[in-house]
Amino acid sequence: MRAVRYRATGPSSVLRVDDDVPEPHAGPGRIRIAVEAAGVNAWDWKVRSGAAGIAVTRPRIPGGDAAGVVDEVGDGVTGVAVGDAVLGVTDGGATAEHAVLTHWAAKPEALSFAVAAGLPTPAETAVRALGLLGVAAGQVLVVGGAAGGVGLVAAQLAGERGARVIGTASPARHDLLRRLGITPTAYGDGLVARVRALAPDGVDRALDAAGHGVVPALIELTGDAAHVVSIADFSAHGARVTDGGQGRSWHALGEVAALVAAGRLELPVTATFPMAEAGAAHDLSESGHAGGRVVILVR
Repeated sequence: MRAVRYRATGPSSVLRVDDDVPEPHAGPGRIRIAVEAAGVNAWDWKVRSGAAGIAVTRPRIPGGDAAGVVDEVGDGVTGVAVGDAVLGVTDGGATAEHAVLTHWAAKPEALSFAVAAGLPTPAETAVRALGLLGVAAGQVLVVGGAAGGVGLVAAQLAGERGARVIGTASPARHDLLRRLGITPTAYGDGLVARVRALAPDGVDRALDAAGHGVVPALIELTGDAAHVVSIADFSAHGARVTDGGQGRSWHALGEVAALVAAGRLELPVTATFPMAEAGAAHDLSESGHAGGRVVILVR
């Protein structure tokens, strides 16, 4: 099968399309899909670049999120059949003509494969973080990095739960946040004062979805490090950090896909690339200026 691979960490130029990669197969409890599209996440380029500190000792296929059509069902799997369209997370790399999924959900007919491929990691991470925070109706939530994938899903889900959400983003993204019911503000120096002006009665919870040293300000706003969760700052000054080690929220795949299909949540795909341009897809994601999800089209 054709797949994007790299044999050593480095810049995006290490990515190559190989035509003779062995096909994976669905073992017990797994399904295999003919991949239509693969989402690009920060973890993908962090591993590829070496920033994640993971050694690459054999050819590696990047990507964890994919959408496609089931073509193999492993032993013990129920509720899904060959020919079903699904989205999910892969076991062994998504940017290939075939991938094995460890967790999945049905793809709503209203969603394109590109949109579906952009959902899994942001959906799972956002739902997990909101669960740790215990976000509830009537609360005020601040989301640092509200225009990124995880931040945008978390902010909209919190709004669905009845919370008021204030989100930091670059000025170019403020109109998007307003349209989605999120009160925007700039990030950087003076954040605490800006948020207090927007929420004079106080902030109940805060999520750091982007890093960039915002956690101390979020702790100051909430008054308690226990009311702050970060997915990006692993020196989080007493706030809780979640990397999935505490358990995953796989039910979020179907939940968020259904909300997007119903028009109640948006996670826009702003750039798609063919497999031959996987390096450009990684570069755009790494730039931090994609303005939405970056997806590689496999077929």
